[in-house]
Amino acid sequence: MEIEIIVFVVCMSVVGASVGMFSGLVPGIHVNTLASLMLITYPFTESLISYFADPSYVPVLLSACIVSASVVHSFVSYVPSVFTGVPDQDNVMSMLPGHRLLLEGRGMAAVRAAAIGSVVGAMAAVIVAIPLQYLMMSGLRGYLDSITAVVLMMAVVALILSESSGKWCIAAALIAISGILGSICMFMPVPFHGVLMDGTLLFPLLTGLFGIPILISTPPGVEIPYQEDDDTYPVTSAVGLKGVLTGSIVGWFPGITATAGAAFTRMFVNENDAERYIALVSSIGTAATVFALITLSVSGKGRTGTMVVVREILGDTIFGTGNGIFILMLLSVAIASLIGYLATIRSGKMMAKMISRVNVRKMNAVILVVIVILVVAMTGVWGVFVLIISTLIGMIPIGAGTGRVHLSGCLLVPVILMQFGLDTVFLYL
Repeated sequence: MEIEIIVFVVCMSVVGASVGMFSGLVPGIHVNTLASLMLITYPFTESLISYFADPSYVPVLLSACIVSASVVHSFVSYVPSVFTGVPDQDNVMSMLPGHRLLLEGRGMAAVRAAAIGSVVGAMAAVIVAIPLQYLMMSGLRGYLDSITAVVLMMAVVALILSESSGKWCIAAALIAISGILGSICMFMPVPFHGVLMDGTLLFPLLTGLFGIPILISTPPGVEIPYQEDDDTYPVTSAVGLKGVLTGSIVGWFPGITATAGAAFTRMFVNENDAERYIALVSSIGTAATVFALITLSVSGKGRTGTMVVVREILGDTIFGTGNGIFILMLLSVAIASLIGYLATIRSGKMMAKMISRVNVRKMNAVILVVIVILVVAMTGVWGVFVLIISTLIGMIPIGAGTGRVHLSGCLLVPVILMQFGLDTVFLYL
């Protein structure tokens, strides 16, 4: 492998990290959207990179940029989730304990827990990537495919049993209702078109279920306390390591998101231990990004939007064990993880300093207005309709006194339906 291409991969990984920081810190802008834009503008990007590097390097360099952006996004997206209550589709499970820590004046504890979980998850995934790739290509792949439905059903059971026995029916109903809405958003040919761009209905869906209920249910007079930060870490690296196994499941099984994986971990970890839970969920999300790359190299299937774009750019060149391109992608992940860790801590400190000076009611009002503008810009009238319906559903747990984690059925149920071939039913509704 030539030194020149390694140097260029490092440089493009830094560029990708900047893209990931932007998408992670701006609510509603997902890295999948930016990756798609990179694919659309590929001819221009190819000509631009060719001025500095061998044209044959362009696919690898652009892919390194996208992979890096995806990893950094998985880090820094926790910051707005904690401080503004607007969730990203991969961290809705950690948003609720994160917001609780914020109101206790410990928002930076949530950010630091997410940062350590993410960096441990990413680095551990990089270390086991090549051996795991070999195992997948030696028969493990077929076994994992055969148990997908079982894993999903176990996650649903875990969600229901996580509630007190007297409220199991309510928990099951919330999973079903949110699951139906999620299935409609994913499977029905809804003619949504944004004013500025075509986004995804997952943004208004998840924001309505998890974000807006927090904003509108905040009692009058509540103030965000001064955010303490003693520069210590509330969890150990061992917590992040526990998420790597689940992250591998998320990265392999089709359609299983980090949120679904986090739901599964509720069988083993108590959500009330906020810092440990946040570290675990963040580890799952970032490790899943790396394992999605392994899945691409083994099966040629992109489990995430960014990996689909990478597949389009690289073609078949990433397949096989001992592949030099695959190793370069892992290098990009390692660089992005270090940058993402530093960016998460730095941006978290900036937000922590500002947030205690802000009037909560005014901030919530501004966030609501921004959310509606983003929904209209990215998904149009249908997006606003989904936002309203999902918000009404998201208010149910507050009135019923149950956990909002059951609303993650909006992602679990559609995947289960796909496993049994029932997703096509929505095409005829």
